[in-house]
Amino acid sequence: MSVRTKDALGGRAAIAGIGATEFSKNSGRSELRLAVEAVRAALDDAGLAPGDVDGMVTFTMDTSPEITVAQAAGIGELSFFSRIHYGGGAACATVQQAALAVATGVAEVVVCYRAFNERSGRRFGSGVQQREPSAEGAALGWALPFGLLTPASWVAMAAQRYLHTYGLTSQAFGHVAVVDRKYAATNPAAYFHGRPITLADHAASRWIVEPLRLLDCCQETDGGQAIVVTSVERARDLRRPPAVVAAAAQGAGRRQEQMTSFYRDDLTGLPEMAVVARQLWRTCALTPADVDVAILYDHFTPFVLMQLEEFGFCGKGEAADFVAGESLPVNTHGGQLGEAYLHGMNGIAEAVRQIRGTAVNQVPGAERVLVTAGTGVPTSGLVLTADS
Repeated sequence: MSVRTKDALGGRAAIAGIGATEFSKNSGRSELRLAVEAVRAALDDAGLAPGDVDGMVTFTMDTSPEITVAQAAGIGELSFFSRIHYGGGAACATVQQAALAVATGVAEVVVCYRAFNERSGRRFGSGVQQREPSAEGAALGWALPFGLLTPASWVAMAAQRYLHTYGLTSQAFGHVAVVDRKYAATNPAAYFHGRPITLADHAASRWIVEPLRLLDCCQETDGGQAIVVTSVERARDLRRPPAVVAAAAQGAGRRQEQMTSFYRDDLTGLPEMAVVARQLWRTCALTPADVDVAILYDHFTPFVLMQLEEFGFCGKGEAADFVAGESLPVNTHGGQLGEAYLHGMNGIAEAVRQIRGTAVNQVPGAERVLVTAGTGVPTSGLVLTADS
């Protein structure tokens, strides 16, 4: 890999504000309005005004461009604007981009945002329906004729191999769903607030694509989430305690494709997340034993297990037992399975709340939080820490 040493970004930027709309199945308003509501809420949380913002970052899939959101939110001149590709894999990378801009003086206050009507509008879970020809689409073309048309079907290939390799049953995935829903049940912002599940509920849920059941798949959500990034020094003077970006990384593995990397030698892991993990640990000088809370991207339960193994929290094939033991708090907001599917941006917000000590399911003394972005695609991650 190209990066073999600690990078210089860690500790040079912080998250100073978070804001979101409500999470629903039918927002009743445009994606632009959702984005603006979230941006304004995040700025208010930080104690900043729209005029303080000079940078914006979002996802390539977003229908509300940076300059349009800036105009609608009352933001003036921008010196930095950027978009990150690969769906949910972009989540933590938006903060990385913002931190890079702040650390180099390109911008002073950068807002990262994601807003969509992913339930009432375009549903990503419906899979490939129509695509413009592209080199990226050509890779999908090797799988589509054989019925691999949806994200669930792509993940099921790796999930089946994981179970076979380690002699497990689909109950292994159920532990992730149960833990997520336990936390969602006590989170008033979660769609599944008040609705925990058991392993028996998981086993009784219908098949989507074997070995994935309904309760292995994240929900589809309408909503918006925004995050304000600035320097650590400036954040200290604002309304909320800063969540310091101790490390940020992106990663793509060898023979990487977007969700269909089936031609690797091994399908039981996530090489792209291993790239992220190595760089995060190098830069922040922490180990898995130092992490107080993990917010792991959970669009499908099997990839939560693989992430735990790639980051070194447990050995290969041991993650199901690790989750069941609950020795590490995981997805304390309920995750995308329980709270909302905002392409991982709501997970970053939960990490900030844990650092601040304001989470609904607060982990006592939480000062170091790992956050990951979408799996199965080129991805990203963060380590956030309390200000020292």
